[in-house]
Amino acid sequence: MTTEVRTERIGTTLLITIDRPQTRNAVNAAVAAGLAEALDTLEGDPTLRAGVLTGAEGTFSAGMDLKAALAGDSPEIPGRGFGGLTEAELTKPLIAAVEGWAMGGGFELALGCDLIVAGEDAKFGLPEVKRGLVAAGGGVIRLPKRLPHHLAMELLLTGEPITGRRAGELGLANRVVTAGEATAVALQLAELVAQNAPIALAAVKKIVRAAGGTPEPEAFAAQREELKTLMTSADVREGMTAFAERRAPQWTGR
Repeated sequence: MTTEVRTERIGTTLLITIDRPQTRNAVNAAVAAGLAEALDTLEGDPTLRAGVLTGAEGTFSAGMDLKAALAGDSPEIPGRGFGGLTEAELTKPLIAAVEGWAMGGGFELALGCDLIVAGEDAKFGLPEVKRGLVAAGGGVIRLPKRLPHHLAMELLLTGEPITGRRAGELGLANRVVTAGEATAVALQLAELVAQNAPIALAAVKKIVRAAGGTPEPEAFAAQREELKTLMTSADVREGMTAFAERRAPQWTGR
């Protein structure tokens, strides 16, 4: 793990922290490598059920480290996208805990997560157009899928930020909390998610990805194929047995 990214195991959750506060947790090559390694740890450890991504010292991420990029330092990893995350196909749930600024690539990292918990005074923005760029780490692709067209276009075309409270009003954030509480609430949400069957959580993520922009008949066909595997799993049998026996299920991920 690079020194720019820290990880901490809390129960069945991996807390991943971008730790470059001197740059407002801007993403350079070292951060991208560290995030990719942390996500590999999350994916590869069967005892970890979910991840929480946050930034050190009250800031999520200011996005791409422009000074490093100008010097040829790339914040992208081939096949995995910006920060080693935005194009990665993760099987486990990942929750963004956003305090302070989530700008540009920082916002795109949050959009690459499954859930978002935001401090009420957090700032989300895609200011790339102010620098002659576009939000190519998923911003121009994902934001119009998360918001009504004209609201998404306002953020993309003006480059102006919105607060965490406004993000909650628009449905971009699952929880809006008092400043400083985002990580704690995200960990609680991760614990709630982790109570469910790992194989079912992975199937939900896979089906949702496949359905994006796909005609419904094709989406249902892909879902049927996924369900064939799911319905023969040990976890499905355990879930049904536990319900019949009135006890908590013991998931194995198989």
